[in-house]
Amino acid sequence: MAFYKRKHGEEQPYWAIGSYQLRLPFIHYKLEIPELLQGVVLFTAGLGMIEIMTSVMGISYEAALTITILNQFLMLLPSTFGVPFVSGFITALIPLIVLFLGNYSPGPEAVQAVIAVQIVLAFLFLIFGISGIGEKIVINLPSSLKAGILIGAGIAAIMSEIQPGGRLAETPISITIGGLLCLFTMFSIYFKKMSLQNKWVRLIASFGIMPAIIVAILLGWAVGEYPTPNIEWGITIPALSEVWQLTPFVIGFPGIEMLIAAIPTAILAYIIAYGDIIVGDQMIKRAKESRNDEKIQYSFSQLHILTAIRNLLNALFAPHPGMSGPIYTAGTASVTERYKFGRKAMDSIFSGTNTMLIAFSIGIFMLPFVTFFQPFLPIALSITLILTGYLCITIGMQQVKTEVEMGVAGVMAIVLAIYGAAPALVLGIILYFTIEHRGGSEKKQTKKEYKEKDVI
Repeated sequence: MAFYKRKHGEEQPYWAIGSYQLRLPFIHYKLEIPELLQGVVLFTAGLGMIEIMTSVMGISYEAALTITILNQFLMLLPSTFGVPFVSGFITALIPLIVLFLGNYSPGPEAVQAVIAVQIVLAFLFLIFGISGIGEKIVINLPSSLKAGILIGAGIAAIMSEIQPGGRLAETPISITIGGLLCLFTMFSIYFKKMSLQNKWVRLIASFGIMPAIIVAILLGWAVGEYPTPNIEWGITIPALSEVWQLTPFVIGFPGIEMLIAAIPTAILAYIIAYGDIIVGDQMIKRAKESRNDEKIQYSFSQLHILTAIRNLLNALFAPHPGMSGPIYTAGTASVTERYKFGRKAMDSIFSGTNTMLIAFSIGIFMLPFVTFFQPFLPIALSITLILTGYLCITIGMQQVKTEVEMGVAGVMAIVLAIYGAAPALVLGIILYFTIEHRGGSEKKQTKKEYKEKDVI
């Protein structure tokens, strides 16, 4: 229960801090049991990033787990201050971050590279959020370049799994079955039809990618691709002192050259993240249309500034390769879909989003859960990348219509997947002005048209 109650048609109660709306559990909203149960399972999706931190960044498992814990607490910041999204990573950027980090040695240098991208990204969110320039840049960005970014990220994600010596070659059964099952439950027309007819199938669908991960884990363990987990009891103890040794206050701040090198990757991160914001905004609009008992208000500027603060705090105290993104799409979709069933199902959109994020932080302190999943973290990462790759490629293809746009997007995507952000951006711009640009008579894409498109 919550101390304050919302009157019909008004905003959920809050304490005003300037233009921000502070809401706390049990005071301004109650905890929602369905989101609480989902959250203590879905938090494991975030553990997949530990594999990148230990292998590519070259830090210990304990430090990576602690960074994950700190990051999940920071994910509460936007929804606590009035943004009705379940926040998360910039998922589509993950394969591009891995490419970028390939230029640096695992250890302090790679950690500094992550810090560099997060500092630049925080600056972009702050400046673009205050000025509104970011919206204009992304809306007017040629469709071929948007497509090239998304398709390139998708190709990089798939390539990271199927390349010789990759995770698919090492554990073919669990990743093949898990990946196919994930795509089936997330995108199959037949599965969607079943979910409308059967409440148990609908329940499975509400957990997003987790059912596929669980099946892949059990299968991988059964066929001997992964060892039996050593389950420990108790609570997770963060290795805070070890993480402090990875902060820029100890290893040093990135130099000018590294910050400059991080700019193209940060730009791609912002473009992808802005697309995520549009998707989240459309979800909230559809949710609002189904209910008139709650007034939901927030601004893109506030979301930008809060995301900038998250990235800066991550950079200073918990460098995270997933970056701080505006939305965890699967989690937000789950909350908004249940929200549509009325106030008896979910009191407020903020009770749903905040409960799920609180559950993430509770789940990661449940040591039996964490130690059970520890040997299987490569599976979680692989399935996340397969899903990300599929989404990026399909949504990227939706951005282009003409043969010229397809050609520019395709060439840019290949360069992006193989060589990284900077060469791809330069080549994409050159190709656009060389063979696609029509001069002053060219119609620019309007804000309305952009918002009507599905972007990741």
